[in-house]
Amino acid sequence: MRNLLFFLTLCTLISGCANTTRLLTDAATTSAGGLVAHKLSKGDPLVTTAGAGAGLLLGEGIHIANTKAETQAYSKGFDKGRSDAVKQQYWIMVNQQKRVEDDSSSEFSLFDLPLPEHQSGGAILNPTTRTLRIEN
Repeated sequence: MRNLLFFLTLCTLISGCANTTRLLTDAATTSAGGLVAHKLSKGDPLVTTAGAGAGLLLGEGIHIANTKAETQAYSKGFDKGRSDAVKQQYWIMVNQQKRVEDDSSSEFSLFDLPLPEHQSGGAILNPTTRTLRIEN
């Protein structure tokens, strides 16, 4: 047990803060797998090594699952942020339009401007009419 604690402490000091969780998880699962295999096989080195390898695979599996969950959470938060930005822009535009409509002191007239069929960006656009608001 003392050797295991020494090994984990040494791994923590060597790794720094960047990847400590992954290293500690791998060290703990590898040590536990080796220890369990050693006890069950009554000291057979081949079984002990296989148990340590199985423990390492378990630790890496845990790391992969955590990484996948973090990536999904980041993507979900990124999409939520983009969605909120679009909603905020929408409401800014709605409020600006309300201010223009509520401004009864300004006089304006509407002018219908017919637009002929034309080409824009490689697409042919049908003839249409646009309404211009002209403030007096």
